[in-house]
Amino acid sequence: FIKELEQALFDERADLAVHSMKDMPVKIPDGLHIPVILEREDPRDAVISNAGVSFAELEPNATIGTSSLRRRSQMLAQRNDLTVSDLRGNVTTRLEKLRHGEFDAIVLAAAGLKRLGFGDQISSVFAAAELIPAVGQGAIGIECRSADALTHALIEPLHDRTTGLCIEAERAMSEILEGGCDLPLAAHATVEQGDLRLAGLVASADGLKIVRREISGSPNDGVELGQQLGRELLAGGAREILDDLRKAEN
Repeated sequence: FIKELEQALFDERADLAVHSMKDMPVKIPDGLHIPVILEREDPRDAVISNAGVSFAELEPNATIGTSSLRRRSQMLAQRNDLTVSDLRGNVTTRLEKLRHGEFDAIVLAAAGLKRLGFGDQISSVFAAAELIPAVGQGAIGIECRSADALTHALIEPLHDRTTGLCIEAERAMSEILEGGCDLPLAAHATVEQGDLRLAGLVASADGLKIVRREISGSPNDGVELGQQLGRELLAGGAREILDDLRKAEN
């Protein structure tokens, strides 16, 4: 669907496209760019359970639904007594599957739930340090043609600089890892007391192998920090994990 939107930009059938940055490939086609990142919504992952309990309070052998390898691996690393099952469909479909008893709990992005008006159904949220979010999670970007100065000028006031710096750092880390939303890798950047802090993680699908690193520095050096963190993750064992995952896919 992203490619269809980008083709509409190239064909000048549209002047801008609005994306969830979590879904955006790291490489943007030549002739397009994302000059605007809106202020980030809650980047954390949320648990919705039929019993209204948190992840830690779920009964042993409870079934929890997610379509994300990133979530699966981090949850299993914390609780290997749970059954993590595949969950597909849009948000409404996933909530219906929960209510019909197919799962004891499901995990979705808090930002999406809040934006769609389902925030009141959240039972609990994971701390970002407890379950590191996906690259770009909670952020919305606006894409347009690079040469379209008029559209660029019109949307520029919507840009949130702090969010933009954080997303740049996260995506720079992902690029080094050659990652995508279908791999169990995570990154979360914040700007605190003048420093950009970036946490990154790569895990095996079963959660038995996890490589996690953190880095901090000037917010203006976010891309370099993300690239450095990506290299540190690879050197720390992430390369082997990612190679194994890609072999399993093929």
